[in-house]
Amino acid sequence: MTQSSGFFNQRYLNNFVPLPGKLEPAVGQLAPDFELPQVGGEQVKLSSYRGQQPVFLAFTRIFTEKLFCPFCYPHIQDLKQRYSEIVDRGAELLMISSTDQVQSEQIVSDLDLPYPFLSDPKCESFRSYGAGQALGAPLPAQYVVDLNGKIRFRHMFSFVDHNAGIDEVLTILEGLR
Repeated sequence: MTQSSGFFNQRYLNNFVPLPGKLEPAVGQLAPDFELPQVGGEQVKLSSYRGQQPVFLAFTRIFTEKLFCPFCYPHIQDLKQRYSEIVDRGAELLMISSTDQVQSEQIVSDLDLPYPFLSDPKCESFRSYGAGQALGAPLPAQYVVDLNGKIRFRHMFSFVDHNAGIDEVLTILEGLR
């Protein structure tokens, strides 16, 4: 079993048992800080955006560089198409995946993603944001963090409502101007 490459890896084992998302952190609370490597860039620290701009955090479920969650892949593509609308509202989108650095580089290249794509194969940020897990990978979740670092919007995966609607997120971001 490899540390993080491929499908059957340590991440898969650590996230195999289904666990629902947690209620914390909640809207109104300070967003947990993290520092993760960005594909093609430097380390990204969430707290460095405080006082600068709001951030839309999109925790996504990707198993390997070629195997995507069927609910997340369309969301990733929708965010790609509408990224400029997020930026136009003065915010940044940070997409976070549990894929390793090599897999993440391939994903960004294959999908030609315009937004920062962060790699967290240990799933620490997923856990600090209460994302659940099932069958080898953490579940998706989305958050909007305001200028002061507080959570203004939270969406956790469910089979009824997989990912936050982009229009809803854009409305929240518009209200933060």
